[in-house]
Amino acid sequence: MLLAAFPDVREGRPADRAALERVHAREYLDALSSVTEPVWVDSDTIASQTSWEAALLAAGCAIEAAESSAFALVRPPGHHATPRRGMGFCLVNNVAVAARHMQTEHGVGRIAIVDFDVHHGNGTQDAFDGDDSVLYASLHQFGIYPGTGAVGEGGATTVNVPLQAGSGDAQWLDAFELHVEPAVTRFEPELVLVSAGFDAHEEEDLYLVDMRVTDDGFRELAKRSAALAPRTAAVLEGGYNLATLPRLVRAALEGFAENE
Repeated sequence: MLLAAFPDVREGRPADRAALERVHAREYLDALSSVTEPVWVDSDTIASQTSWEAALLAAGCAIEAAESSAFALVRPPGHHATPRRGMGFCLVNNVAVAARHMQTEHGVGRIAIVDFDVHHGNGTQDAFDGDDSVLYASLHQFGIYPGTGAVGEGGATTVNVPLQAGSGDAQWLDAFELHVEPAVTRFEPELVLVSAGFDAHEEEDLYLVDMRVTDDGFRELAKRSAALAPRTAAVLEGGYNLATLPRLVRAALEGFAENE
């Protein structure tokens, strides 16, 4: 569906295991790589014999996006995957792997991760808790899965902005202006990585999700994210309405491009 909408997309390469080990525990990766038949990772996340290959490809695409200021269109998503386990449809934390790769292989010092998926990225928060070289800023709906993301949660470089159900463009953009933008600006990142989830869209239909962000809202969130650092890249997180997802990705690409 996304491949049909973006025929000029290029195929990514799989990450190597060493890149994943910068974020994830070896014993977790051992278990994931050895799956030979379907197994439940948690109550809503399943892994099969092809999941390891898919996880390596998703992480590899995220790395390539970070290197080339591109948008990685990947599945499975990643921001719920903690260093020690997968959850919430996520097996490997793609954006976290990309951030560590950029620091280790390209000497990028300070990275900000901006997450506007409707769900809080608990795995990304966990991956960088206590690390003052990575700032994690999340806009998300209050009180839904995974139950994390309260104001004040995490360390000094964590900025959680939970929004009330029913919030639309005005509320999301106001929150970005009041909380995300000042925090990221003070942090002075060399690179912004965006966890771009589109499940806060007004036409999304997910359990307990009730948000009213429009196509224009996502375009503006992307534009404002890209204005926060000299370099920006994005990784796809949530967004499960197959009819709307291609045009929302396109809107975000338009927003990112306005700062080029």
